[in-house]
Amino acid sequence: MQELDFKPKLLLFKTWLWAFATVSSRTLHVAWDDAGCLCPVGDLFNYAAPDDDISSEEQDTEETMKCQDKKQMLEEVNFSCSSERLTDGGYEDSKAYCLYARKMYRKGEQVLLGYGTYTNLELLEYYGFLLDENPNEKTCIELDLDLCTIGAWPKDSLYIQPNGHPSFSLLCALRLWTTPANRRKAFSHQIYSGSMLSVENELEVMKWLGNKCVETLQQLPTTVEFDGSLIHFLHNLQNSANWRVDVDQSRFRQEFAVFRRFHGMSLDYTHNQLTVRLLRSLERWELAVRWRCSYKRALTKCILYCKRVIHELSLQ
Repeated sequence: MQELDFKPKLLLFKTWLWAFATVSSRTLHVAWDDAGCLCPVGDLFNYAAPDDDISSEEQDTEETMKCQDKKQMLEEVNFSCSSERLTDGGYEDSKAYCLYARKMYRKGEQVLLGYGTYTNLELLEYYGFLLDENPNEKTCIELDLDLCTIGAWPKDSLYIQPNGHPSFSLLCALRLWTTPANRRKAFSHQIYSGSMLSVENELEVMKWLGNKCVETLQQLPTTVEFDGSLIHFLHNLQNSANWRVDVDQSRFRQEFAVFRRFHGMSLDYTHNQLTVRLLRSLERWELAVRWRCSYKRALTKCILYCKRVIHELSLQ
């Protein structure tokens, strides 16, 4: 930066952070540069998670039929639905960055693009937002080392899905892990195919996974209910006319005091209106609580899933 002869105000670490955030959140992928490229208009689209279930969307195509031949429109829909892209754009042989719509949009609708298969934590880190419904979300729990290395599954494939079900790899790994060591080789083919070994093995898997989720939740310093109330409080606080009274009379006074000390903010009782800096920090705090709350909800769903499977298997 000094070699570029920037002005002193552009050599500050704060300025570097701004530049880094701009590059990481605004650039589009190109094969020849790790930093990517800035593309006019291309950075204006909001994010939609890639989802395989795009053909099931009911779309009103009457307006589109007025503008183009029906046969041509159907060909475009079939192309869009059969496309296996995980991202909606790319630099192509035409030496242009091409962006594609994965559905037929109606006039006035917002066009959304998928940047990639990001988890909510990755979206929060790279772009500063979360999705309430993210099909690519992964909830990870601490696993024993021998469980992570028992098969050929990558460690990042051992996770809990948003609906609380274990991923295919996690379920297979648990089935193999709970099988006696001297019998694993004989049953490995059946396990790798995704088949249940036996009722006894499946019961052991579900009991272990359910107990692990319970243990993980118990070790966390807050509960789902607490986080839900805190999210509601932080959201209202950002629009409060008298935030000092709201904080002093809330159950979250201690949390807010820690938050202020962490950010080096002195409490000024002479002003009721929150500063811009404090408002931005509150927004980030709310996002962080929303993420940890969704993490706990996924674990809770997994516990309910395990209990349901155990109940069904016990009836057999």
